[in-house]
Amino acid sequence: MDKNLFTELLESVEQAGEIARGERVPSREFHVDAMGIKEIRAATGLSQPKFAKVLDVDVGTLRNWEQGRREPTGPARALLRAIRNDPKHVLKALVA
Repeated sequence: MDKNLFTELLESVEQAGEIARGERVPSREFHVDAMGIKEIRAATGLSQPKFAKVLDVDVGTLRNWEQGRREPTGPARALLRAIRNDPKHVLKALVA
């Protein structure tokens, strides 16, 4: 293994330990609002498989979002926000 890569990896592990012990503040935090995603899907009236197809994501990915194991990022987050704000028109545009 490249010595520089190993040094960076070791530094990351040490920082993770510091964060876990409360000695360091994480550089970023992820907050998953699983209920929000479930509510967005419920507003569409679609099942998980159909909603996942509309979003063009794997149904397992959608389940992970809804169960709080993962958080949507980038375009998926923006698309969910658009659906939340105007489900009728956004869904119509997506399935057209």
